[in-house]
Amino acid sequence: MTTTTDHATATPGSRNRGRRLARRASAAALVLLAAAAIGYGPAQPAATASAPTATQRQGYLPGAQHVFVINLENKGYDSTWGQGSAAPYLSTTLRSQGVLLNQYYGTAHNSQPNYVAQISGQGPNPQMQADCQTYSPFAGTGTASQGQAVGDGCVFPANVPTVAGQLTAAGKTWKGYMEDMGTPCRHPALGAVDDTQKAKVGDQYAARHNPFVYFAGITASPDCARNDVDLSALKTDLASAATTPNLSMITPNLCHDGHDSPCVDGQPGGLASADEWLKQWVPAITSSPAFRQDGVLVITFDESDGPQSDATACCGETAGPNTPEPGITGPGGGRVGALVISPFVKAGTWSTTPYNHYSLLASIEDTFGLPYLGYAGAPGLNRFGLDVYNAGV
Repeated sequence: MTTTTDHATATPGSRNRGRRLARRASAAALVLLAAAAIGYGPAQPAATASAPTATQRQGYLPGAQHVFVINLENKGYDSTWGQGSAAPYLSTTLRSQGVLLNQYYGTAHNSQPNYVAQISGQGPNPQMQADCQTYSPFAGTGTASQGQAVGDGCVFPANVPTVAGQLTAAGKTWKGYMEDMGTPCRHPALGAVDDTQKAKVGDQYAARHNPFVYFAGITASPDCARNDVDLSALKTDLASAATTPNLSMITPNLCHDGHDSPCVDGQPGGLASADEWLKQWVPAITSSPAFRQDGVLVITFDESDGPQSDATACCGETAGPNTPEPGITGPGGGRVGALVISPFVKAGTWSTTPYNHYSLLASIEDTFGLPYLGYAGAPGLNRFGLDVYNAGV
């Protein structure tokens, strides 16, 4: 098995990382994102995004145009990737096809803020840490450093940006594929109790695992019904590169993501059911024209098993303006690991570079030439480099 190491020391281009970070601090542009016309609550200043320069993108971006992200639930690194894993297809078969990021971390407890982090760079607040039991509007007072909306609540107003909005503005495409959602863009009424917190037979969709419905800039737009759809649409979209979105965020239901065990329909749940789901869906992705042409698939977990067992963090992560401890009892969401499979990746390798969900967002934004949102623009945050895109190394 071939090893790869931290891209800060592994390649000639990355040896200059410190100098690039210094140039980034002095030269990165701040882009003001205009507030959308549709929103609610008090007006807030638009969040800002840091634009990476062309020089910073050179040398390690492989030219990917189709990124797929699969999020599973609530498993620590050792449970998933260690010996005796209950997910042998993921931990052995798929593991042998890609690069394992063995220092990849969640950013919060509980689930909901981790998904939000991946598409917006926003840190958690108390209601998010409670998994948004009520679909409450975010009550904000302004914007703090790193584009953080200050306040509490679950559904951010329309002027809080997401990578979905960035892609649309750049003429690129995105979709969320949510198993068991049925009706596109399904979410509770604003201010209502979330009735998807517990699985039901025939309906194991969880709104809190669908980050797109927590941004009014998406839910108040026709894009939500067009782009936030049931998982059943994925195989049709994969038929050609032209119909495959540039970014696909894929969420299994509460049984198939490993969250519930046992499941309400009698399936075992946990990693065993997640593994069976991956056997069905990963080959559909990796055999698709878009993936084979220029695709990147990331399989990860929202957080480790629980705040009491693992609230560790990486990447210089600190408390945000809305909560003293993103991990409730510690700084982060715990070590979960991530597997990256791609034509641009050398099979059977690994990286020890520290990454988290903000790193994933920043790496997606690097791929499509977009400014960094929220904590994706944190100084010194690692973004995928030659340790990940290592096929030619």
